[in-house]
Amino acid sequence: MKTRLSIVILNYNTANLTKNCLNSIKKVRDEVPFEVIVCDNGSTDGSCELIRKEFPWVKLIENGANLGFAAGNNKAKPYVKGEYVLFLNSDTIIKKGTLKETVKYMDKNSRVGALSCRLVLADGRNLDKDARRCFPTPWVALTHFSNLDRIFPNSRLFARYWCGGAPEDRVQEVDVIQGAYFLTRRSVIDSVGWFDEDYFLDGEDIDLCWKIKEKGFKVIYFPKVSIIHLKGASKGKKSAAGIKVKLKDKIKYRMSSVDSMEIFYKKRLWQKYPLILNIMVIIGIKCLRAIRLIKLLIS
Repeated sequence: MKTRLSIVILNYNTANLTKNCLNSIKKVRDEVPFEVIVCDNGSTDGSCELIRKEFPWVKLIENGANLGFAAGNNKAKPYVKGEYVLFLNSDTIIKKGTLKETVKYMDKNSRVGALSCRLVLADGRNLDKDARRCFPTPWVALTHFSNLDRIFPNSRLFARYWCGGAPEDRVQEVDVIQGAYFLTRRSVIDSVGWFDEDYFLDGEDIDLCWKIKEKGFKVIYFPKVSIIHLKGASKGKKSAAGIKVKLKDKIKYRMSSVDSMEIFYKKRLWQKYPLILNIMVIIGIKCLRAIRLIKLLIS
């Protein structure tokens, strides 16, 4: 049977998470003809040995070093065979019907270039707000980092970052979907060049959505089906599922997320705003980097 979907999972020292994720995929193998590719970023926790032993049907790519999210996932490019490509975090659990319904929606809507489902947090109830976002323009970023979007969570003026005011249970076009469940067409991702490897961690999903929308395709949040997302665990931002994160790694990952803000702004937004505003934005990002570093060091 022809492979319709290529599921790409990036693993870096998350053996238990990846095992649980793969087991959840195994349970829905009858929903759509798929292949699974795990790209390992030089894990030292026995991940590769576990995958080879317990999941021989998984195609394992050993990168040999921590290349980051973008470059690590891009290593799957020569191997994918599916019409669709799903980038899936290792800290996720696939639910019944999710693969089937999201692929079905893409089949029926040819102008959809990328899609994500409802991402449910570990409590099993609440939405991961990053499942749907707006591009971080200066105004959107200001209202987000000033907490105005928390004060006015349903305001279309102050809460645009997380699509405030738009119902969580409605299928809708958005600017950005999260890389935890990022379903796209092989033809589309090939046309935009896959992930931009200037990003090490965070920001690459925002950038990819930008490139897909530039090509005239829609980015869709599809909450009719869902997955569980143990948010932050696969990126080493917090301890989860038995993972203990060293301080130096926390600093590396947290600073990478701030660096991605500056990379995205300079690549995609710099030419759209006056120089004085651009300078103010960059100063703001550097101040945010300093604040986050201080908080990590004293926590």
